Amino acid sequence: MEILIKASQFLLSLSLLIVLHELGHFIPAKLFKTKVEKFYLFFDYKFSIFKKKIGETVYGIGWIPLGGYVKIAGMIDESMDTEQMKQPAQPWEFRSKPAWQRLIIMLGGVIVNFVLGWFIYVMLMWSYGESYLPNSSVKDGIWVEDSLAINLGLQTGDKILAVDGKEIQKFGEIPMELINGNNFTIERKGEKVTKEIPVDFISKLVDRGKDGGSFIVPRYPFAVNNVPNDSRNINSGLQKGDVIIAVDSTPIKYYDEAKSTLALFKGKNVQLTVQRKKEQLTVPASVSNEGKLEVVFGTLRFSDLEALGYYTLATKEYSFGEAIPAGTSKTWNTLTSYVKQLKKIFNPSTGAYKGVGGFISIASIFPEQWSAYTFWSITAFLSIMLGFMNLLPIPALDGGHVLFTLAEMITGRKLNDKFLEYAQLVGFLILLTLLILANGNDIFKLFTS
Repeated sequence: MEILIKASQFLLSLSLLIVLHELGHFIPAKLFKTKVEKFYLFFDYKFSIFKKKIGETVYGIGWIPLGGYVKIAGMIDESMDTEQMKQPAQPWEFRSKPAWQRLIIMLGGVIVNFVLGWFIYVMLMWSYGESYLPNSSVKDGIWVEDSLAINLGLQTGDKILAVDGKEIQKFGEIPMELINGNNFTIERKGEKVTKEIPVDFISKLVDRGKDGGSFIVPRYPFAVNNVPNDSRNINSGLQKGDVIIAVDSTPIKYYDEAKSTLALFKGKNVQLTVQRKKEQLTVPASVSNEGKLEVVFGTLRFSDLEALGYYTLATKEYSFGEAIPAGTSKTWNTLTSYVKQLKKIFNPSTGAYKGVGGFISIASIFPEQWSAYTFWSITAFLSIMLGFMNLLPIPALDGGHVLFTLAEMITGRKLNDKFLEYAQLVGFLILLTLLILANGNDIFKLFTS
C-alpha cells in the first residue's frame, strides 16, 4: 500500500508539472497564431490511452510516462517530422514566426516551471508558515557517532556555525549545506575552527545508503523507547517515554553523557531519576557488566524536546504580503542549491554522479502517507528542477532551442534546418545517455541495497 501511495503522488505531481510546462509553450504559440498539432501528457509511441481532436489540436494521454510534449507545426522537435520541413513554410508555422516570438514560445515552459515553484512556496508560507530548530538553539552542539560525521572531523559537542563563510540559521539546513559546500566553521570548546570538506564526501554519503539516517543530529536526552522482555530491567518500572536525567547522584542531560556515566556503575544496582511527563520519579535499576541498562534508546519529537527545555523551536507565520518575499527567498535558495549539486555531479572526483537517480529515486522521496504540505513542497522543488534542467543548452531541450534562436537574433542569420535536425538527434542521444545513467543507478541500488 505504501508503494502505491508513493507512486500515486509521483504520477500526480509529474502529470501536473508536465501539463503546466507544455501549457507554457501552448499558450504563447496560440497567441502568436502558430498551429499546435498535438498536446500530450506522456508519450504516445504507436498508440494513445486517450486522444480527442478539438479544433486543430489533438489532445491526448500517452502510455509512456517519461514526459509530455506539444507538437508545433514547422518546428524540429521530438517528433523528428522532417517531411513537414521539406514543404514551403506556411504563415501559421513556427519557422515562419519572428525570432522574438519563437524565443517566447520556447521559454514559456521553463517560465511556467519557475513561476509554479515560486507560487507553491508562497502559498505554503502563507498557509503553514515555518517551524524549525534555530541553529543558535543547539547550545551544547551536535551528537557525533556516525562515521560520516567523524570523517568530517566532527566531535560530540561541536557547534557548526557556517559553511563556506555563510552563517547557518536553521539547524535542518546543515546537511545540505555541507553537501554543497567546500569548508565549514565550528566552535569547539570556545574556539572557532575551519575545516575542509573532503572532495569524496558525497561519494561516501551515497555509498552509505538511504537507511543511514541523518549524519548531523543535535544531542538528545536518554529517552526510553521500550524495555525488551529479556532485559535485566524488565520489572524495574521503566516506561516508554521516560527520560533518564540522573544515575544515583550524577546528573545526565544527554544520551552520550549517560554512556560514560553508566560505565562507572558496571554490575551495580543504581537509582535512576527519570522525567515522566510533568513529574520526576526514582526508579531502581541494574547496570550490566558492559555498563548498559539493556533498554532501547528512543528519540523524541522536537516539540517534546522543547517541552522538556532542551531546545526552543522557532515558528513563523506569514501574512500573504509577507509570504511573497519569503517564498521568493525559498525559491532562490532551492535553485542555487540545485545548481551547486549539479556542479558536484559533473566533477567526477566528488563521486556525486553515483547519487544521480531516475524515476524510482524521485518517487521514493514522496512520503508513505499523504501529506498535503510535503506533496506540494516536493512538487515545488521538482518544478524548479525541471525548469532549470530544461534551460540547459542541450539540443532537444528548450535550452537548446533558445540557444539557437539567440544565435540567430545576434547574427541575423537563421540556422540551416539540416543542422537543426542533426543537433536534435545529438541532443536525444545525450538525453538518452543521461536517462540510462540515472535509471541504471536506481536499478543498481535496488539489487545492492
